[in-house]
Amino acid sequence: MGFSPKSKGTSLIFLFLSLFSNPATSGAQSATDGFISAVISENGLVFVKDFLVEQVIQSLTPIRLPDIEKSVKIPILGGVHVSASDITLYHINVSSSTVNPGDTGIVIVASGASASLSLKWSYIYSSWIFVPIEVSDEGNASVQVEGLEVNLTIRLENKKGTLALNVTQCGCYMEDINITLDGGVSWLYQGFADAFEDQIRSAVENAITKKITAGTGKLDSLLQSLPKQINMANIAPLNVTFVEDPVVRNSSIEFYINGLFVQSSRELVASYLHKQSPVYSVYCGSTLKMVGISINEAVFDSASMVLFEEGLFHWIVDKVPDQSLLNTASWKFIIPQLYRKYPNDEMQLNISLSSAPVVDITQKGFVATIFLDMIVEVFEGNTTIPVACISVDLTISGDADISGNKLVSRAHLNDFSLSLKWSEIGNFRMFLVQGVMRVFLNTVVMPYINIHLRKGFSIPSFHGLALQNAQLVTTNSNIILCSDLTFFNSSFITDMYKA
Repeated sequence: MGFSPKSKGTSLIFLFLSLFSNPATSGAQSATDGFISAVISENGLVFVKDFLVEQVIQSLTPIRLPDIEKSVKIPILGGVHVSASDITLYHINVSSSTVNPGDTGIVIVASGASASLSLKWSYIYSSWIFVPIEVSDEGNASVQVEGLEVNLTIRLENKKGTLALNVTQCGCYMEDINITLDGGVSWLYQGFADAFEDQIRSAVENAITKKITAGTGKLDSLLQSLPKQINMANIAPLNVTFVEDPVVRNSSIEFYINGLFVQSSRELVASYLHKQSPVYSVYCGSTLKMVGISINEAVFDSASMVLFEEGLFHWIVDKVPDQSLLNTASWKFIIPQLYRKYPNDEMQLNISLSSAPVVDITQKGFVATIFLDMIVEVFEGNTTIPVACISVDLTISGDADISGNKLVSRAHLNDFSLSLKWSEIGNFRMFLVQGVMRVFLNTVVMPYINIHLRKGFSIPSFHGLALQNAQLVTTNSNIILCSDLTFFNSSFITDMYKA
């Protein structure tokens, strides 16, 4: 049933599925070249911030801090050598955190945090009462830090088409530190606190700052390791580099991606430069989503152009639901000369596109205009004889939707027109052929297309990050996907931070 393809018979299906892909750019230098634009809203920034803060906290505990040794003078006793070892930061609690995008970058602040540490203490000193006596003792201690605040400012920049994440400021500050010794005497507690409070404070602040900076560096490496091209159905690659630096606004971050297939012509790009409008809303209806992705119709036209230039739009139709249609006897009264010359012979249709399909996005969905040549071929023994070529221009429209984690669609035939391109059996009346062609398109072509469109296109996840409650809307020239985010598997990021 349907098409019996030769070469790349699924190319037309790929064209429709490419309406739901996730493409990008070829290193252009202007945001007007970005045919895909994406925005992370305030809600999305909060989601990312909360996740990163959680990962940072997990990566910070436990931290082993350097040992501390110091000699101090204690009244009456004199000089005492004290030391702190096995200093371990084992718990951090963050009560609140904020994220604020702005001109200086993206500022993340975790405030009102507390931290708990454990350590071993020891001291030794010499006493002269009657004879020299060396006195020593050791024990454990707990340290409680209150009013801990961490400030991180980062910048996202375009680095040769990838995103680079740079730390412009990172600081850690604490208000109060309380040291409680297990064992010892009161004079030791005060001496120990005086000796080590500043050093413990400095060690904690430096360790947290260093760890956060290192983790941010790993995120930067992850971003820069993202692929610059994505192969779509092993047919054509998309260049997924970014265009210019991200735009940081008061409550969102915008990204621009070119979105055209690598082999698409420069003429196509030029024809769309003044049509693309990258500004759009992250609202689907009245709901503010975490992320929005706007895909311009130029992306789909570039897909069809690449497929056409690669010669992948070619099908042989030799099986249809009503197989009698592929016998000259069924055409006896439509094209009499065909039956007279080839009575009761089997036929096949050799179909190829005469030019690249054109895709238009409207508020109601998409419309694809397809131009194809259909050669009628008759079997004479083992010989295939081309007898006529009919040009067919048809328009197909449909809408897109999301089902689970897949983008799906359904298309229907709008209209078509026929013209005789050449014939070996003389002229024949095209209006008679039109009725049979309508049956062929509605019973063979459209069902075949819709079978694949209903299967849908899986939305790729990014290291465990997936879309949630996604919605799809269309505007003039653009398809907009807006969605919340969720992590179904965050082990990659977690392992990266702990590495």
